Amino acid sequence: MLILILVSLALAALLAFLVKFANADGDFTLLSKGPAKHEKIEGKVVWITGASRGIGEVLATQFASLGAKLILSARNAVELERVKARFAGKQVEILPLDLASGEESLREAVQKAESFFSAAGVDFMVHNAAYDHPPTTALAITEETLLTTFKTNVLGTISLTRLLAPYMLKRGHGHFIVMNSAAGKCPAPGQAAYSASKFALNGYFHTLSSELNQKGIKVTVVCPGPVDTSKESGAHASGHNDSEKPVPVERCAQLIIRAATHGLKEVWISNQPVLLVMYLVQYMPTLGYWFMDKIGSNRVDASASECNTSVMEMLFGQKKKTT
Repeated sequence: MLILILVSLALAALLAFLVKFANADGDFTLLSKGPAKHEKIEGKVVWITGASRGIGEVLATQFASLGAKLILSARNAVELERVKARFAGKQVEILPLDLASGEESLREAVQKAESFFSAAGVDFMVHNAAYDHPPTTALAITEETLLTTFKTNVLGTISLTRLLAPYMLKRGHGHFIVMNSAAGKCPAPGQAAYSASKFALNGYFHTLSSELNQKGIKVTVVCPGPVDTSKESGAHASGHNDSEKPVPVERCAQLIIRAATHGLKEVWISNQPVLLVMYLVQYMPTLGYWFMDKIGSNRVDASASECNTSVMEMLFGQKKKTT
């Protein structure tokens, strides 16, 4: 009888876990933390690249609501002015910036950012800007696409970090929030160059953290899956099929700030089935990569033909056209 009771309890616990996991939109460590710590943000200077739209713009809004002073960067100065206009009464500076513009340009940007707000210095550097190439197979990627992707996503981001970090080290504190991707943790069929650039960032920033953590420099690497950055209510983010339900951008930004203020090293933000694939690749790589091998070519085909194809249809080689 005791054994039956224990088995029943174990099955109930397993069922509860599976239900919780099926409805999760982030990894369990992240979701176990409470709300963002207001005191970690209030009065701090937060520099956000890629701030003219999408996740960057929403992050700016949420950081401002927590009392942060903002430096907003992007290539499009007009769009930056539009975003800044939303923050009447807030302390906001704009700093147009192209990450692929070269080290001297980035050095000037860092010096200017450090001079804002009476030379208060940058407390949080949010690396959000990125270039994402149109879907194509790994063998069809052009040299131009590779260079553009890596100049922005890797070389520019790392150079900006190298130039800013000495100021943080001198003050004895600083925090890099790196917007990586699920494509930086597991295969992303159709996005090989983008995925490679995000894997590179993972390696660099986790190494940076291991070298500088004891000197007051923190790193939070954020790996989102599909995120709904559309402005229309209920619309899905472009570039993802219906089976990959995107996380609302406001929720994504909320979880990013929660992760940073709780000092988490790496977090995953995604709905199913992408979250499941990330867990499989991380903890059961043979199974995870087998699964991606099974759906990879069909996922590329679905993206190319703009099909709304479920994971099961990809797995068994079936596709359905958008009606």
